Amino acid sequence: MGEPVFGRMLTAMVTPFDDEGQLDLPTARKLAAHLVDDLCNDGLVISGTTGEGPTTSDAEKRALLVAVKEEVGDRAKIVAGVGTNDTAHSVELARQAEQAGADGLLVVTPYYSLPPQQDIIDHFVAVADATQLPMALYDIPHRTGRAIATDSLITLAKHPRIRAVKDAKKDLDASSRVMAETDLDFYSGDDAITLALMAIGGVGVVGTSTHFSGRPVHRMIDAFLAGDNAEALRLHRVLLPVFMGVFATQGCLMVKAALAHQGLPVGTCRPPLSAAPPDLAERFAAILDATDLS
Repeated sequence: MGEPVFGRMLTAMVTPFDDEGQLDLPTARKLAAHLVDDLCNDGLVISGTTGEGPTTSDAEKRALLVAVKEEVGDRAKIVAGVGTNDTAHSVELARQAEQAGADGLLVVTPYYSLPPQQDIIDHFVAVADATQLPMALYDIPHRTGRAIATDSLITLAKHPRIRAVKDAKKDLDASSRVMAETDLDFYSGDDAITLALMAIGGVGVVGTSTHFSGRPVHRMIDAFLAGDNAEALRLHRVLLPVFMGVFATQGCLMVKAALAHQGLPVGTCRPPLSAAPPDLAERFAAILDATDLS
């Protein structure tokens, strides 16, 4: 198997807002360049869950994509989160992302309405048919209310543009079977299981803590690929408090608080989210300060 479609390590980038809660494109450009050039990301996912896609308008999503793509150019893959619980809207967002220069799409399982598996398959196929871009499925049942069933994933893998899965299901048995029976690239959607997923065939991570831990996470991945399992495990254990700490509450809350702590303020989140509880933010800042992230 060749190199994975979107590289090995991507960060699900937060979306910066200014003091009035409006999209802050200059800061988005600065953050994107930092993640790619300083923290070794092979790609960025924008307008996903951590990027507050549910509370940004279609026009804001397009403007953010254009700005980030212009900033990083060909130095990283830019993957646009376009999934909603409305198939027609998801198709529209996918076409917008292709026209705006995205390198790929991330499409979450339709949420809230709890569609049966055939409807989930039909939804993903409709979005994949709408563009020529490679697409990753986002399987995160604790948020969406529905898992993408193993047989559904195997069926969807037959589509030429469905190339990857962001796997946050935490069902390694199921994931292992899909990887054994398809050519889908499996990215960990939960930072703490990256090494475990790679041990059974995963290719890397779409991370949240990688806003801070990008360099050592990439070294962990590279060590595993080079056969240095002891070093990969050592780095996993060093980074485990960071992996766990970023999800002490909603990930974008923790990332934005920690970026401010590091001198890279990106604003707060949009309602119904706001700011991380101070005790959790302070605890995560202390974890970052105590961890070698160089």
